[in-house]
Amino acid sequence: MSLQGLRRELAHPRTSVQLCLLGIVGGSCAALLIILFRLSIETIQHLYIEQFDNFTTLAAIDRFILPIIGAVLILFFAYLTGFKHYRMGIPYVIHRVKHRYGLIPLRTSINQFFGGVIALASGFSVGREGPSVHLGAAGSSFLGQWLKLPYNSIRILAGCGIAAGISASFNTPFAAVIFVMEVVLREYKIHIFIPVMLAAACGSVLTRLVFGEGSELDLLHFVNFSYWIYLYLIPVGMILGALATLFNNQLMNLIRWFRPLNMVSRLLLAGLLTGVVGYLLPQAMGSGMSSIQFLVNSPDNLVLLFAILAAKLALTLIALGLGIPGGIIGPVIGMGVLAGAILLLPLGIFMEDTTQLTGSFALLGMAGLLTAVLHAPLAALSAVMELSFSPQVILPAMMVIVPAYVTSTQLLGNRSIFIRQLDFQKLSYTSSSVREHLQKTGVLAEMNSEFRLFNDPMESQLLAHLHDNPTDLVVQAQDFEIGKQFSLVQYDTSLGYENTTPLKFFNMEGLPSQATLAEVYEELQANRDGAVYIYDDNPEDIVGIITWNRLHAELLKEQY
Repeated sequence: MSLQGLRRELAHPRTSVQLCLLGIVGGSCAALLIILFRLSIETIQHLYIEQFDNFTTLAAIDRFILPIIGAVLILFFAYLTGFKHYRMGIPYVIHRVKHRYGLIPLRTSINQFFGGVIALASGFSVGREGPSVHLGAAGSSFLGQWLKLPYNSIRILAGCGIAAGISASFNTPFAAVIFVMEVVLREYKIHIFIPVMLAAACGSVLTRLVFGEGSELDLLHFVNFSYWIYLYLIPVGMILGALATLFNNQLMNLIRWFRPLNMVSRLLLAGLLTGVVGYLLPQAMGSGMSSIQFLVNSPDNLVLLFAILAAKLALTLIALGLGIPGGIIGPVIGMGVLAGAILLLPLGIFMEDTTQLTGSFALLGMAGLLTAVLHAPLAALSAVMELSFSPQVILPAMMVIVPAYVTSTQLLGNRSIFIRQLDFQKLSYTSSSVREHLQKTGVLAEMNSEFRLFNDPMESQLLAHLHDNPTDLVVQAQDFEIGKQFSLVQYDTSLGYENTTPLKFFNMEGLPSQATLAEVYEELQANRDGAVYIYDDNPEDIVGIITWNRLHAELLKEQY
């Protein structure tokens, strides 16, 4: 199949072999980029710490200095690429997917790669999934843009890249698919679902080849417990919902309070505060996975568990609130694990030994806190199931997830942290149902390439052609100093006496062949009439026409 044939096929909103292959290629590109990202972090960390993400072996003064050095290096790369290209992370990607078909600017991706590597390597309390989502979407969408694929397929490619990125980051392909559908795309369509699944599978396969089969949560094992404990899971979920609301509210407060400061001051302050806390409590540094190691080693040390949870909460708020590049999911996982273990301890009143349930409650705490912070219950449920390698966790996880979500949303008025960040940054993340529907179809799928083009014709020529071929699409081209102007020519069927010609001319705007029907609608919806013309590379070379009637028929088409 030719490249032009591939573009035409991908313009249709349907499952096809070509779309599946594209998902595999896009997912592989994204996964390789995330693997390079992870290897860069580990290579740098192994220069000064023995175990990945475990800063307890680092000297106290080094723990203080390291985040400050990291903040300076992040600023250096931001300066090289331009401070205006510093927007990044999951909220920004959601906005670009909704309104820019997942096209990610190159400079923001460079900032995200180097800034994310430095932030994670220097002990800031951020997760690697934020950069993974950004870089995954960028890597796959760059491929689509290079091939000049229709924007509707680039949007799917971006979803594939995000799924592959999360899968490559956490080795959780199923949770990655659910995250894309539930949080980023916020829809379930089979022609999108299939390539996203393939991309997530590719991400998982490639990351297992490089990093092995395991994950950071391998140390936590789910153990079944008595059914009477299920009643206790309801207040556990409510407490986690309240903690998530507190976290989201304070994060947004910090972002608002420090907005007047310039970026240099914010990042240096984040480095200084992280260094101070890291000097006192190194277990709170890093992405949150080191907390799991400590939990396994000291599950009964309630005072230290509380201290690490409080410090982790503070460091995460500082890093994300002051603009350190990184994700929120990793630290939330760490805090959820700690909170779950702490909430297990009251059961010691009724049980002689609760240590065997530490892993179970740590996993449930992670599920509840993830749900309430992100407002992604299905993604949280699938993540805890995959990370624990235990389907038995599903029922108790549901018993925690539901009260956590209801408490957070209905009782405390909390919203997804991503949506709150988007609202604060005034980045749109919604669109009308009409635009949402039309974005799924490329103009190549609906354009009519059978038309007759006349260059500077006499009116008699147009009349003669329409007389002999009344159903033809007739296009008039006129040369002006600013370029060619194309008009659709039709019989004027109005009955007005003021008409001096039986022909009606509709000036047409041009759209690139990568566009979707949403752009056609934006051009034509004001007059509810006329047409647009489609071009490939040169705006003066027409390859097809889309009329309002054709677009209207697409809008009225029944959907399953």
